[in-house]
Amino acid sequence: MKYVNIGVVFQEVPDETTLSINISNCPCHCIGCHSEYLWDDVGTPLNVMSLQVMLDEYGADVTCIAFMGGDAEPKEVDVLAAYVKAKMPKLKTAWYSGRRDISDQIHLKNFDFVKIGPYVENFGGLDHKTTNQRLYRVENGKKLVDITSRLWKK
Repeated sequence: MKYVNIGVVFQEVPDETTLSINISNCPCHCIGCHSEYLWDDVGTPLNVMSLQVMLDEYGADVTCIAFMGGDAEPKEVDVLAAYVKAKMPKLKTAWYSGRRDISDQIHLKNFDFVKIGPYVENFGGLDHKTTNQRLYRVENGKKLVDITSRLWKK
């Protein structure tokens, strides 16, 4: 698994200062995707070592780590989220997946937030009331609470 870039963002997860990690090799290829550059298998390897470098640099400045993509290797995303939980338990973790369902290779106990759903241009993104995408808060490692409406434009 590889990542192309990272950034500190404020809109991906409500009430969180998030280190967003953009993962390449996306198999979803949504029509109208704003991140087509992530379709190819390009970038820097994303593994425990590279993640630790990010945590060392940004861990004190963020409240959440978001894995943006990784649908080609959900088990690897799960391993990295578990690593964050073990090393920095105060940090929240999020996974943005373009799939319609959560992969059975993901353990919800490793995540605080999960977004699922392909981008469908007619429905708009997470900031539109008409979106088909859903953002969930994970409670007690197993219950999904839909918080999508927190991202809708007022």
